[in-house]
Amino acid sequence: MPATMRDRFTSRFHAAARFVAQRGLLKPVVWRVTRVTVLGRECLEEVEDAYVVVANHTSHLDTPLIMGALPRRLARYLAVGAAADYFFDVWRRRGLTALFFNAFPVDRTGTSVRRVSAKGLLNRGVPLLIFPEGTRSRDGSLGAFKPGAAALASSAEVPVLPVAVIGAYAAHPRGSSWPKPGRLPVGVVFGEPLTALPGESVDEFSERIRSVIASLAEEHSHRILGTRATSRRDS
Repeated sequence: MPATMRDRFTSRFHAAARFVAQRGLLKPVVWRVTRVTVLGRECLEEVEDAYVVVANHTSHLDTPLIMGALPRRLARYLAVGAAADYFFDVWRRRGLTALFFNAFPVDRTGTSVRRVSAKGLLNRGVPLLIFPEGTRSRDGSLGAFKPGAAALASSAEVPVLPVAVIGAYAAHPRGSSWPKPGRLPVGVVFGEPLTALPGESVDEFSERIRSVIASLAEEHSHRILGTRATSRRDS
């Protein structure tokens, strides 16, 4: 984390509080109600400083699964893009979202005044988690990607970490209030970091990211869902 102004996104105190909330409270619950497999962590060994995690989005489990699967050094300051019209509309939800996920508001309506700039966070060394589909899938399928995440990573000259979340829709689909009983298998698969190629447009880069995530899901779904997954508990 480079020298920068200190606020809740970069404060060591807030990072320590999030660690307790995420690893002491949230992760044990999620890992207890599902069977979690984490693959591809070797792809993260050279990653440092700012980056953009880009993942598919099917469930409220997605964010805690990704944050719990990341090594602590990468998850410590990770800020999650969350819908301003839902997660920031009432003070209680806003406070919990900030505590557990270091969240920043993403305007889905185009009418809100931005108080936090995603690019500004990246420029300050704060990594981001963004779901470019914009909302949770209604049927578990991978939707179209909005190009914002690719544009952010390209303009800030930081890598994209593609992530496929597998099985979360079956375990906790949209509209359900709690994960289904039975500890259904879910998985988090990290791919190799991606950067924009010379001459590659933002739309092309975004589509390449989507294609990689789709390939990760297709390649590893049977391993994660077809056999009894082993929980990986990382500090």
